[in-house]
Amino acid sequence: MSSFVLCFQDIDKTKLKVVGGKGANLGELTKIEGILVPDGFCISTEAFKKIIEETSSINELLARLSLLKVEDRDKISELSGEIRSFIERITIPQDINEEIARFLSRLGEKNAYAVRSSATAEDLPTASFAGQQDTYLNIIGKEAILKHISKCWASLFTERAVIYRLQNGFDHRKVYLSVVIQKMVFPQVAGILFTADPVTSNRKVLSIDAGFGLGEALVRGMVNADIYKVRNGKVIAKKISTKKLAIYALKDGGTKEQEIEPERQNRQALTDEQILQLERIGRKIEAHFGCPQDIEWCLVDDTFHIVQSRPITTLYPIPETNDRENHVFVSVGHNQMMTDAMKPLGLSFFLLMTHAPMHTAGGRLFVDVTATLASPASRETILNVTLGKSDPLMKDALTTILERGDFIKLLPDDPRPGKSSKGRSPADFQTLNDYDPAIVAELIQQSQTSIDALKQTIQTKSGSDLFDFILEDIQQLKQTHSDSQSFGVFMTAMNASSWINEKMNKWLGEKNAADTLSQSVPNNITSEMGLELLDVADVIRPYPEVIDYLQQVKDDNFLDELVKFDGGKETQDAIYAYLNKYGMRCAGEIDITKTRWSEKPTTLVPIILSNIKNFEPGAGDRKFEQGRQSALKKEQELLERLQQLPDGEQKAKETKRMIDLIRNFIGYREYPKYAIVNRYFVYKKALLKEAEQLLQAGVIHEKEDIYYLTFEELREVVGTNKIDYRMIGKRKDEYKLYEKLTPPRVITSDGEIIAGRYKRSNLPAEAIVGLPVSSGVIEGRARVILNMEDADLEDGDILVTSFTDPSWTPLFVSIKGLVTEVGGLMTHGAVIAREYGISAVVGVDNATKLIDDGQRIRVNGTDGYVEILS
Repeated sequence: MSSFVLCFQDIDKTKLKVVGGKGANLGELTKIEGILVPDGFCISTEAFKKIIEETSSINELLARLSLLKVEDRDKISELSGEIRSFIERITIPQDINEEIARFLSRLGEKNAYAVRSSATAEDLPTASFAGQQDTYLNIIGKEAILKHISKCWASLFTERAVIYRLQNGFDHRKVYLSVVIQKMVFPQVAGILFTADPVTSNRKVLSIDAGFGLGEALVRGMVNADIYKVRNGKVIAKKISTKKLAIYALKDGGTKEQEIEPERQNRQALTDEQILQLERIGRKIEAHFGCPQDIEWCLVDDTFHIVQSRPITTLYPIPETNDRENHVFVSVGHNQMMTDAMKPLGLSFFLLMTHAPMHTAGGRLFVDVTATLASPASRETILNVTLGKSDPLMKDALTTILERGDFIKLLPDDPRPGKSSKGRSPADFQTLNDYDPAIVAELIQQSQTSIDALKQTIQTKSGSDLFDFILEDIQQLKQTHSDSQSFGVFMTAMNASSWINEKMNKWLGEKNAADTLSQSVPNNITSEMGLELLDVADVIRPYPEVIDYLQQVKDDNFLDELVKFDGGKETQDAIYAYLNKYGMRCAGEIDITKTRWSEKPTTLVPIILSNIKNFEPGAGDRKFEQGRQSALKKEQELLERLQQLPDGEQKAKETKRMIDLIRNFIGYREYPKYAIVNRYFVYKKALLKEAEQLLQAGVIHEKEDIYYLTFEELREVVGTNKIDYRMIGKRKDEYKLYEKLTPPRVITSDGEIIAGRYKRSNLPAEAIVGLPVSSGVIEGRARVILNMEDADLEDGDILVTSFTDPSWTPLFVSIKGLVTEVGGLMTHGAVIAREYGISAVVGVDNATKLIDDGQRIRVNGTDGYVEILS
């Protein structure tokens, strides 16, 4: 077998590095019984390597190209153009030329061929690279084919291909190109077949795009295709488009655009029988490859020919179950304000913590809510209390599934007293207990005592004893977390807030009154964290030498060097004291593997410097007092207005009780998570000690490798001193893929992603709609920030980001408005926004794409929408 040219029959998936993704898939297609694939051959990557390696000037240009970044558009354009010119001018070596001629004579040199690029980083399960390199149709004659082979090689360095590789982390010097030479077929109809619906991701719905002539017209977006949806041998939807243009082959080579005669323009391109035949072909190809496929097909004289198949790389993985029943899953990340992918150790720790029926998919956690939705009483609770109040988009998505009537088997109404889909059940959590306000301090003290004891005891544990101890401690933590008293305290405050908002709107026509009443409450560990970093800035402000030093630091050991400067010891003490209290926090803190502030204190430096620049001394105390005075003023105003109403004395008395419940207990809402994260960091430090020993023993290559093991797998590695590094490598690759995925709020066992919608009217025409969580209307500069470390905020900016968890709180002291893609009424960002008096709208789908950094925007936190002003 030649090392330069291979026929399709000699190619399979093991030849990916030799013939690229497109070539390997074509080889596999020829192995499927009953699938017709036009014959052809591939010029291997060895031919491409030979040419590149023998041309020193190209290697020099490639070395320069590898140093560029996505932003260097002009240089990319210039360099890639030079490389393409070089490649197109190169004469194909004689030995390769002769092999191509031999294959052409066997297939028929006078035939027409498609000459198509096939890169080694193309049509992969993790990156499609579709359309990045060039394809040439209806090429006739050996000289024309050789010329277009060179053009394909050169197309590896088009500007779009270079930028795509930079964005996806592929090295230009390690991506090689094969060229596919395939006999042309001249179809009456051609198109694309997706074995999973590309719009909804439903794996059971197959979607077909069809148009007249060659499929190139559809691929280029020149015409609107017919779209057919098929499920289980039945056409369930059709969209017949007006097809004005088609691309056809010319007799002497090349292609031409041609207008379709008016009477055919609105004709269905495929018959229903042909649509169902294509469904059967698609399912057979999907079964062979083992994953949903994007398939290019041609219809010639009532016979289907398949000219390409590639994995659909954009689908979100489905949570796995052990049965074939229908299931509905909701995202934990949307509720926890952390939609980033998690590593296996982080996922397994979260699973150890929960009682809920959890599943993992795409590096995220999902709860199976099928049984909850099936029962009338629990359905009422999930839709109107636990999820419905906090995330209307999730509620709407779940309601959409229920309204279909055939996806979930609903149970009949529970006949027991007090249980009804209409009446309230105990699960409604309508808790309004008159606790002694001192209970909050007592609960906090109990938790702190327990954490101190944990820190002492865990130091005596190692090996399997450590894992047993952590499991035992997690069980205690679960009990504490679901403790009826702790739960009752913050549910009382949350329900008092709902009561205030409902009654004040009804009695006084005032929306979201509880927002102002929640400002500057006591015992809120998260809001205190933001204000105390202002106090750290106050310590540093008098020392210019320290400020200059902090502006240069990049090393996380910077604290050791501080003592050299005037004020360095004071600064060091202040930062260490802050880290001692809050150093276990970080962005995405529900994932135990995430780097904590204590592990990377440089994270806090830009925020401290920003606080020094933006605020005067004493700002922390002033901000708290301003919020407290606003709340007191609002309380007084509401009570005075209520007194004027019929039955005003009673209404004022009830309202005063609810205000006191909010003021005394809403701050505790943030504490349970702080306690969990505190314990997480204690566990993590103990496990990293074990990792250090594994590293010393040569069992692992780096300490962070343990993050790609589950808790039980890590226990086994510690016990046996053995590890499967192929599994670690596979999981690292999976994690890189998962990082690029956007998790859905709601996904079914069919893979269908249900997107909820806000149902509100009377909003401005161009309004971007979200959930109102903190009242007020504010205008300002949008700062679109995806990583906390990249924040460069000025006083009065509006923060626009994917999500915020408690670690973002130090940024809140500088902003006047908040817009997030994820969140609900009682998630951390909303709670802190209300406490700081920041106007906030959350749950704004695609906010970071719809709003540009630096744009002037208006945030309406009262009615829940954003307007772009400039």
